[in-house]
This record gives sequence, structure tokens and C-alpha cells, in this order.
Amino acid sequence: MSDKIKILFVDDHQLIIEGILSYLKDIDGLDITSTNSCDEAYSLVKSHMNTDPYHILFTDLSFDNADRNMTIDCGENLIKVLKKDSIPIKIGVITGHSETNRVYNVIHNLQPLAYILKGQCNTTELNFAIQKMMNDQVYYTHEIHEKIMKRALIEIQMDEIAIQILKELPKHSKISNMEGIITKSDGTLIKIRAIESKLAKLRTDLNANNNTDLVLKAKELGILD
Repeated sequence: MSDKIKILFVDDHQLIIEGILSYLKDIDGLDITSTNSCDEAYSLVKSHMNTDPYHILFTDLSFDNADRNMTIDCGENLIKVLKKDSIPIKIGVITGHSETNRVYNVIHNLQPLAYILKGQCNTTELNFAIQKMMNDQVYYTHEIHEKIMKRALIEIQMDEIAIQILKELPKHSKISNMEGIITKSDGTLIKIRAIESKLAKLRTDLNANNNTDLVLKAKELGILD
């Protein structure tokens, strides 16, 4: 059995694979395999489990080459299947997706050990991420780390009334129309002055210029769909 760190890299764009491999080749002690298919990646992981298992799998999230003949059509589903099968492999994401809601859902629901952005990674970052992953530690690209921290901070500041207001805001041309709709947990109606006060605080918390900008910021942070 090899004493090298075995890595399987999955991406449907060959140029991306070649770019990432050019960074990885400068890191000593790696044994790297790549594939364009999530189905093939799953098959490779399974077939090597009992002989010479992969230590790390890096996958993109979206796969443009997915078709009806593929059982696993994206990186998220590949991660789900591997976790469902309780396969002992450390999973990282290397992707171009940096939308806060997508990032949050992937990290919260799938819990990859690494989340790295394609356009920003290099040999040093990949080496650091691999070492962290081999020690079962989490590594996120700086931009991703900031997004997760900001999202967590906003969630702490949010309450049921704030969420109600943000969801209702796009439906009404006037703030006064929201009176009689927003309620406390005990069913008590919130007065217009309290709604306006809450909106002002939300604009400050989310650094929004106006209510339209507030809705956009809430969507960017994944608070609203």
C-alpha cells in the first residue's frame, strides 16, 4: 500500500482539472487521480476502498456534462451518496460557486472539510487545505470563511419578527400595508411604528441603502430565497 496521500479530483471541465493538477504536482507526497464524471468518481472510491483507498476527494458542485444516463449528476449528490454509504474519505469542494446561500447550504448540510474557490486557489492554499483535511480540520478559502461568519452573525441578530418583515417587504408598495400582518409569537399584531423601527435596524445591520437594497442583501445572505 502506498504511503502517499491519495487524492481523487472530480470536475467536468478538463482545463480546470489541468489547472488544479498543475498546482498539485508541486506538492510532494501526493498520488492524484482525476475524472470528469461523478459516477466514475463514486465507482473509483468504492473499488479502492479495501485495497488502496483514496484519502481525499475534491469535487466541483455543478456538472454541465450531466445527462439522463448518469446516476449522480452533481458534486452535491456525490457527497451525499458517499456520506450515506459511510465511506471513510475526506471530502473537499473546489468550485466557482461563491453565492452565500449556496455556500451556506453546502457547508451546513454536507459539511465538507474544505471549500475552495477555483479562481483564487494556488499551490500554497491547496497544500495547506490538504494538510488540514488530513488532520480532520476544516479549511475554507478566506472569502468563504467571511461569508459564513457574516451569515452566522446575521442569524444571531435575526428574530421571528425580522424574518416576517423581510419576507413581506417585497409584497407591498407601502410599509403601512404591512400593519396587521406582522405578528409576535403570541399572535399580537405589530404596529407600523415598530415595523418601521425594525426596518431601520435591519438596514443598519445589513448595511442597506434602502428597503429595496435590504431585500437584495437578505437574498445575498441566504436569509430570503
